[in-house]
Amino acid sequence: MAVIVQKFGGTSVSTEENRHRCLQKIITEIENGNQVVAVVSAMGRKGEPYATDSLLELIKDEKTNKRDIDLLMSCGEIISSVVISAMLNSEGYRANAVTGFQAGIMTNGDSGSAMCEYINCSYIKALLDDNVIPIVAGFQGLHDGIEITTLGRGGSDTTAALIGAALHAERVDIFTDVDGIMTADPRIAADARIIESMYGGEVLQMAQQGAKVIHPRAVEAILRGEVNMFIKNTLNDTPGTMITYDISVNETRNNDSVITSIASMKNRSQIIINKIAENEDSDILNEMAKQGISIDLINIFTDHFVFTIDSGDAEKAAGIFDTKGVDYKIIDNLCKVTAIGTKMHGVPGVMARIVTALLNEGCEILQSSDSHMHISCLINAQDENKAVNALHKTFHLGKE
Repeated sequence: MAVIVQKFGGTSVSTEENRHRCLQKIITEIENGNQVVAVVSAMGRKGEPYATDSLLELIKDEKTNKRDIDLLMSCGEIISSVVISAMLNSEGYRANAVTGFQAGIMTNGDSGSAMCEYINCSYIKALLDDNVIPIVAGFQGLHDGIEITTLGRGGSDTTAALIGAALHAERVDIFTDVDGIMTADPRIAADARIIESMYGGEVLQMAQQGAKVIHPRAVEAILRGEVNMFIKNTLNDTPGTMITYDISVNETRNNDSVITSIASMKNRSQIIINKIAENEDSDILNEMAKQGISIDLINIFTDHFVFTIDSGDAEKAAGIFDTKGVDYKIIDNLCKVTAIGTKMHGVPGVMARIVTALLNEGCEILQSSDSHMHISCLINAQDENKAVNALHKTFHLGKE
């Protein structure tokens, strides 16, 4: 008997009609002879009464510590788990609502963005053995045996992936409001299409390079646990996108498809720091890390070094540079566009095709970086749409 983990996002549980769709997907797997563990997010989005952002609005003007905020944010998922459990019981199926800590997710103490240190699924296994369907509140765990912590945005995906890996599940199904992962943001590239299957490493790159697909921690969990994941639409029965731990899946693609997808990241600022004393560059980078500023696209030269940061951190970074007394320049209103694909490694001419495509569209390239799986170029923000479309067309990623 296979174990299937199903995760239902906020929009999937936001209305009674959608919740009944979730029930039907759970029941279908049960009737097919499988065991199901369902993971649920809080109901809806900001403005709806039990959504996480709506709960946070209750304390927006109050001085609340991070520990208490985690307690508040965990409530939305618990409400969803009780509601779905009650609905299943009303349909004649035995189900129990389960909190994240009852599900055995043990975390570090980083309130608001906790990391899972280990997971003990003995309680979930006991429920399954007793033919009870666990309905797990996503996004949460337990620290030091007493403190409720939350896993950060997208944490319910991570919950589902962690449980799927721990139970050696047949697969993890992530139900959301899209039909799957697309070759580019369809709001930018009108001919973007659904990708049938992807190696998890590519999905990690997409998430890290700005695509709103799935939380990187969730992908890391299925890669470690060697479990396949599917991104599906709650509102229909389309097959969705399979995210697999098996890199050989990419060998089944068309040989010309060295690139799988195009991602872009807005609100980037480029920092140029001129020649400074030896080892002072590492001091600056260490200080930025202490203040929570993440850097990207770093290039170090003999007389200067260059990197990018989120534009929201530019003022904080400038304060560090002023304190250090260094000569620097900040360029705002930039965007990073990235071509992603495992098959580009060892293929000559990929960078040349990217540079040619961007320059032909009049996109100035301010900086670049590459790895075995991606090539990124920093451009002016106003060029984002034409850059994404140019690369999407160059690598024949659109609908046929």
